[in-house]
Amino acid sequence: MKTKLIVGVLALSLVAGAAQAMTVQEFLTTADRIPQNPTALLRSDTRRLMNEFKGATRTVRAEQTAAQAAGRPSATCMPDKVGFSPDQILGRFNAIPAARRNISVTQAMREWMAELYPCRT
Repeated sequence: MKTKLIVGVLALSLVAGAAQAMTVQEFLTTADRIPQNPTALLRSDTRRLMNEFKGATRTVRAEQTAAQAAGRPSATCMPDKVGFSPDQILGRFNAIPAARRNISVTQAMREWMAELYPCRT
């Protein structure tokens, strides 16, 4: 019984997490409201965007690691260290056509990393 409860709670938390995934449009809209000055780092919106991007990066890296560990082909072959400037992130997200900006930040990251770091077979 206790196991079923734990599984149920985990399933609900995964569904809740998926429902809260930020879209690229939400990311860009929030970023547009942040002033381009040193005080930007003090804003909660800035931290939220940074955390969203870091979370997307961790997810894509975890998917890559899991695929490689299982002997499956991976969509990405990201190096151990990857860094992006705010201008690079915003430039990439702004390059996504408006009709596709409803995709999650994580999906946008998957596509970007597959383009930047494809696996050579």
